[in-house]
Amino acid sequence: MELGKLKYPIGKFNCPTEISSETIAEWISVLEHFPSRFSELVKNLSKAQLDTPYRPEGWTVQQVVHHVYDSHHNAYSRIKWTLTEDTPLIKAYDEKLWANLFDSKKAPVSLSLHAIAALHAKWTYVLKGLSEEDFQKEFIHPEGNRKMSLGFVTGMYAWHSNHHFAHIENLMLREGWK
Repeated sequence: MELGKLKYPIGKFNCPTEISSETIAEWISVLEHFPSRFSELVKNLSKAQLDTPYRPEGWTVQQVVHHVYDSHHNAYSRIKWTLTEDTPLIKAYDEKLWANLFDSKKAPVSLSLHAIAALHAKWTYVLKGLSEEDFQKEFIHPEGNRKMSLGFVTGMYAWHSNHHFAHIENLMLREGWK
């Protein structure tokens, strides 16, 4: 399989120009149901399987699971800042360095799976309570000083959830684990 398809099994995030309330609701549903789908996907993997990279020179399944929590935790905090501050400049982090920290390589995936479940429950609760105007609020990402609306971010993280789910699911299919 070509490297581009291994890196982006569902393609890159493509946000519609106009984000409808129906689209937001679909994205929130993805975020709401992701934790149970993700846990179900990886629950029976062995230590050797968790230590398998999803692609050549890619992260292991274990690193992907921990990355999802780290990334989504940061996204949730960015949303809260955006709701309580006027177009905040958020803090970026180096996801590659985080994925190579001890906890990402060695901690049981159950820690991040439980944390993802709790985080997504609270995250989707917040998102369901936002108005259309709230989804227009923006933060500034320091990489390129790019403004990102909460609507865009909601879609990006729905995509991010499905993106990493597909990384692991495709590996499992290629290896005959599923």
